[in-house]
Amino acid sequence: MKDLRTITPDATKVNTGVKNPEKVAESLTQLLSGTYDLLIRTHEVHWNIEGPMFYSVHMLTEGQYGELFNATDVLAERIRALGQLAPIQPGGLVNPDAPKKDAAPATAEKMVEMLKDRHEALARLSHELVEIAEKAKDPVTADLATARSTVHEKAAWMLRSMIAH
Repeated sequence: MKDLRTITPDATKVNTGVKNPEKVAESLTQLLSGTYDLLIRTHEVHWNIEGPMFYSVHMLTEGQYGELFNATDVLAERIRALGQLAPIQPGGLVNPDAPKKDAAPATAEKMVEMLKDRHEALARLSHELVEIAEKAKDPVTADLATARSTVHEKAAWMLRSMIAH
């Protein structure tokens, strides 16, 4: 019998019919990382927005960061269901190419535009994941990626509408 104190997580082989679950999980990990990064940025905007757009952006981002937080768990659990490990280190969840904290504060319009751009990027990444999942005969991940794209496209539309000229 194994000593339960020494069990460590490891990738495992699954036999559910998914072809190349490693590649699917790798794409899911990219989506998870982007979602987590957007969760943090959405909080930053939520906390720091000022001006005439304050209330509407503050309320919109509150709903968005809640949804994003829930999505991170769904994405990570799908990676595990494919027999792969979800990111273990914080660096695997946060975008290392993100602007540094000493950057000058942005205007409300720039903050909203940044969130819109990131939602659009995650929608594109979700579309790519649908194709990868379908080629791997993984309808579960394809459905998950389609749902994520729906969320990101709607969020981008709402944000885009806020800064339309």
